[in-house]
Amino acid sequence: MIRSALFCFLLCLLTGISQAGECLVRGTGDLGIVIERATGSLVVVDTTKQVALFRVRGLGDLSHASAVYSRDARYAYVFGRDGGLSKIDLLCGALVKRIVQGGNSIGGAISQDGRLIAVSNYDPGGVKVFSADNLELVADIPATLVSQKKRSKTVGLVDAPGQLFVFSLFDSGEIWIADLSNPRSPAIQRFKNIGRQPYDALVSPDGRYYIAGLFGEDGLVLLDLWHREQGPQRILDHYGKGERKLPVYKMPHLEGWAIAGERAFLPAVGHHEVLVVNSGDWKEVGRIPVHSQPIFVMARPDGRQIWVNFAFPDNDTIQVIDTETLKIIKTFKPGKGALHMEFSPRGEAVWISVRDQDQVRIYDTHSLKRIGSLPVDKPSGIFFTARAHKTGL
Repeated sequence: MIRSALFCFLLCLLTGISQAGECLVRGTGDLGIVIERATGSLVVVDTTKQVALFRVRGLGDLSHASAVYSRDARYAYVFGRDGGLSKIDLLCGALVKRIVQGGNSIGGAISQDGRLIAVSNYDPGGVKVFSADNLELVADIPATLVSQKKRSKTVGLVDAPGQLFVFSLFDSGEIWIADLSNPRSPAIQRFKNIGRQPYDALVSPDGRYYIAGLFGEDGLVLLDLWHREQGPQRILDHYGKGERKLPVYKMPHLEGWAIAGERAFLPAVGHHEVLVVNSGDWKEVGRIPVHSQPIFVMARPDGRQIWVNFAFPDNDTIQVIDTETLKIIKTFKPGKGALHMEFSPRGEAVWISVRDQDQVRIYDTHSLKRIGSLPVDKPSGIFFTARAHKTGL
């Protein structure tokens, strides 16, 4: 504890981070947060000046934390693994409110109109919906019972147009769509028998396609939200742990898929490959051999580059792929624990959390050279306010 406190104190001295104080008078479009997973804290950063502004503490277990933003990009809503939901004021560097709404949570989403925050829970299974204003409970959507006392874990929660939240049920093999047009009385549409153990999901940037990965069998499940009457469809039946089963040290994050132009790029589970898929018919059109098992496969905002990182024990490496030639144009090693990446709003830079080096390292995406770094205590997820205006992030 003494060592950790001393480290945080030295970080504050080195970076000029404020703990709290007078609120800033400025825009929020180039702000963001970096999760400090080991200490239950986060750092508010300025992506233009590449500096840290505030440290916010007391956020609980952030070992698998994620975040969404209010429409005005002033407030971050942070979802902790311990069921914590925290509202952070970026301009004041302050914790506005924190509640513990479940026992084990795995992310959340903000509604299309920015008024509702939904949280996906392992325990108790289901989704709870809160007012973005004061974090008061608006709706409780319990998941399917899988035993007398246990409900299915919920995963892959995303927002979609029409005040929808879409999520998957891991234990019961379902996809649910919750229409929150009337927040006090959600309308639920259930799709059953979609496949074994959906473990994560994404929604396409236009909000049309919801795609869930299956842990219990090969393949993915696609639901066209424009034509729900068609029901879920199986795509990429070969996608999964594969016929030659390699150890899967960490499941890929489907929200880290890249959709660039008419193609999607996704990590092959249990293989050292990135799959290239036509996003029109969702059929595979190519494979790119990569360094190891990919975790995040992320597109630069203009779609010209794909940046890939990898699972343990090869998590010190990043590879960059040119989406026109499908060739790897750069392989470099930021350091052990290079697990999360976030592009600046227009993509001229990418920030990479290097957990085991207590660093966030910043790279120019044109020269592919390092242009900066920040000392951060065991950095994890990086979330910039540009996400406030994107569906599913």
